[in-house]
Amino acid sequence: MAKKETPLRWDRKMQQRLARGEAAALGELYDRFASLVHGLAYRVLGDERAADRLTREVFTHVWEHPDTYDPKQGPLRTWVAALTHRFAVQRLRDTETAALARGGAGSTEELERKVRQASVAARADYIVQSMPVPLRAALELAYFQRRDYRQTAADLGVTEDEARRRLRLGLQLLSTARDAGAPGAPPGYGGAA
Repeated sequence: MAKKETPLRWDRKMQQRLARGEAAALGELYDRFASLVHGLAYRVLGDERAADRLTREVFTHVWEHPDTYDPKQGPLRTWVAALTHRFAVQRLRDTETAALARGGAGSTEELERKVRQASVAARADYIVQSMPVPLRAALELAYFQRRDYRQTAADLGVTEDEARRRLRLGLQLLSTARDAGAPGAPPGYGGAA
């Protein structure tokens, strides 16, 4: 039976393949992370077309600069998420600053509030997508289907204590979305803001 590659080993191999200019590597990376990138971009920007453009920009950057990923800093997924977050926040700031310069409504404080809110929301999305499936399933049942811990336990086929544990841990992880040092940076990779 073939041994499954460890994620960090996959990350290093992917970086090497990208550095060699393997188009198939970019396709594989896109297949794996495009929904993460687009989701984070949309969460920050709130615009589907802008998220599409930013997704292309992120993968273009990864293709052109694979050497900027440092496996010692964390997983490739986290680096891509941090890169997306940084690009999206910069795009949001640029867009809002341009609107302010044209005499649009708002202020610098309002812009920073929007950036912080979008960052926390993007971080929460990242946390939910990154958490183990059992925790995510419990939170989705409790939140989206409005199940209490007893109903969640029955739906998942686990004990009530286990359902409570999963919900508590999932909520604790989500609570870290507000606690990031940089406003809402995805966990890990250098606190990109």
